Parts: sequence; C-alpha cells; structure tokens
Amino acid sequence: MTEVLIAGGAVMGASVAFWLTRLDPALRVTVVEQDPTYATCSTALSAAGIRSQFTNEINVAISRFGIEFIRDFTRWTGPQGGVPDLGLRENGYLFLTQTETGAVQLESLAAMQRSLGAATEVLDRAGLAARFPWMQLDDIVAGAFGPRDEGFFDNMGLLSGLKNAARAAGAVWVTDRVTGFERDGDRILAAHLEKGGRRPADVFVNCAGPRAAGLMRSMGLDLPVEPRKRTIFVVDAPEARHPDAPLIIDPSGIWMRPEHGQWLAATVPATDGPCDEDDFVPQSELWEDHVWPALYARAEGFGAARVIREWAGHYAYNTLDQNAILGRNPQVPNLYHANGFSGHGLQQAPAVGRGIAEQIVHGDWMTLDLSPLGVQRVLDGQPFAEAAIV
Repeated sequence: MTEVLIAGGAVMGASVAFWLTRLDPALRVTVVEQDPTYATCSTALSAAGIRSQFTNEINVAISRFGIEFIRDFTRWTGPQGGVPDLGLRENGYLFLTQTETGAVQLESLAAMQRSLGAATEVLDRAGLAARFPWMQLDDIVAGAFGPRDEGFFDNMGLLSGLKNAARAAGAVWVTDRVTGFERDGDRILAAHLEKGGRRPADVFVNCAGPRAAGLMRSMGLDLPVEPRKRTIFVVDAPEARHPDAPLIIDPSGIWMRPEHGQWLAATVPATDGPCDEDDFVPQSELWEDHVWPALYARAEGFGAARVIREWAGHYAYNTLDQNAILGRNPQVPNLYHANGFSGHGLQQAPAVGRGIAEQIVHGDWMTLDLSPLGVQRVLDGQPFAEAAIV
C-alpha cells in the first residue's frame, strides 16, 4: 500500500489530503502538523479573500475553481466535513489606479479575466463615485471591480471542513513537526520528525508554508521561499460604516475591507524582507506612518478611526516571481511541492490540492494544467511573474 506523508497540515496540506482520499481511497495518507490550534499558521492569520483579478491566466483559472468550491462547499465535502457554510460575502475586489496607463492595463486584464468567466469591469472616476459615493476619488482615474465571485469567506471553516472530510476518509493527522527529509540520490526515503523520529513513506508533499525552504535545505537543495511579515489592523471607524464595501487595493500601497462593522487594513512595509520564522510581533508603527493617513485620504469618515486589535502573519513569499511552486520535483521525483504562494494560498487551496493529488495518483495534471507553476521554472531560474500581489 502506497503511503503519502504531507509536511504541514494547514489549509494546503488538508486540501491535498482531502483530494488524495477522494481520488484513491487505498492510499495511506499521513499529515504532520506541529500545532493543532493553527495559532500562527498563514491560513488562520490571512485576510480570507478570494478574487479572479490576477495578471496571468492560470491564477484566474485556479480561483475560478476556488469560488465554485467555496460556494458549494458542503456538496464537495459532504456531511463528513461538518461545516455547513463558509459564509461567502461577494463584496468584490477593487483595484484603483491614478494613471491613464494604469487604466489601460486594467482594461486589458479585465478582458482576459472575463474570457475565463470572471465578471471584472473597469469603472472611470464617475462610475466609481456612483457606486462608492463615500470614497474620495480626486486622484483616481479608474478602478477594476469584480461584482461577483470575489469577496471574503470563513478561512478556518475551509480548513476544518477539508480536514474533517479527509480524516473521515482515512487520512491521519500527527501532531509533530517535520524537521527534514532523508535523501538517497534522487529519492527521499523518510521524513525526520521532531518527536517521532524517522518516518518512512513512498511519497512526500511539502506543504510547510513559510518554513518550506528549511525542509529543502535539509537535503542540500534550495527553494526561493521565505517568511515575510504582514501586520493586519482591525479598525473601528464609526463615521465610515460601509459593510458592502469591496476589498480596496489603494495606490498608496494599503488594502482595506469591511469586517463585522469594522475594517481590516494592512500595507507592505517599506523595508520588506525576510523575517524570523517565529517572529509574529505586529509592526504597530505602520498604522500611524502609513495606513491611517491613506485611509483618511480615501474617505473622510476615517478621521475618527482607531485600532482596536492587530496581528501579524507570514506570507510564504516566492522571491523568484511571487507565484506558487507546484508539483513533482525533478530532482527528487517522489517529492511534491505546494509552496511559495506569496499571500494567495488560501484561495488557491481547493484547485492546488486537487492538482497535487492528480499528479500523485494519475501521474499528471488532469482537470487543470498547472504546469506553468511547476518546479522546473525554479530550477531553470525562469520567472513566471504574478504582478497582482496584495
């Protein structure tokens, strides 16, 4: 009987396990996850969004399946998933631009996205003002808006449902940490667990998120993935209650979206770079220095805004091209990757988990060709860039 060991049991590992048990119930699937509370995993600390507005076609197609999966979650997971609904709110995403060149680019991208089934529309300043009258738009030329199939959902519900359904089908979760892989030539023989020692298997999947590169270093191999810290602020703005607002990507570099009568807001630090794997201390200074001024400039109602909570999570940041690294590793063909998502892994988990399982069970991508995101481009040093990183 073939045994598959998955390193990392948050949403990506749970999705791979879910699809493996569906495609081949005879497989023995073991998921090794160090923290069953998921307190610091990227899944739990994300902004829990999904969008079709990406700059290359494969990411659009991945999210097209993702929204189908999220919207009809109970049909996919069945009663074993134990999560009746993911609370999808289709508020949309809104990408704003201050230039005519940017508006042309948005139009071109929207046409590509619509050709794949998305509903992206580009609004000029007047169109934006009519739809979002509370926004200050004097500096804005246009915005790309997704009026359906984009929004926010229950991130931990997605993880729980996938995990519950996979376990009901026979997958086993082990509370431990994979510290490295034992390699003999072009094959991995075993994973080494922090508490459980040597764990042999036939197939291994790296779903270790921001820690993925460390597992590769244990074999003398490289992976261009590093943890990058992102601080999210929960903002109370009593004069700016707009529960139907989209997630807004502002030219200033911040994003903002409504959340239960309040707002979530964040930005990319000016000195963005790798952080320690255990550093989850919020960068509180970003609020006064960058986030609040940008909020205030975009809507007058944010003059009375205050931070009521903050947290920091990690992106598994692909330094090559900010795109996922997926599938079989040509250097060690019994190793598969689901790494380097650079902030959009949660929404990509349904399609990516399915694809990895297809490669393991059938030997190739089946329902969606994910080869543009394959490992070979990384080995060749050939970027396949995604520009719409939020």
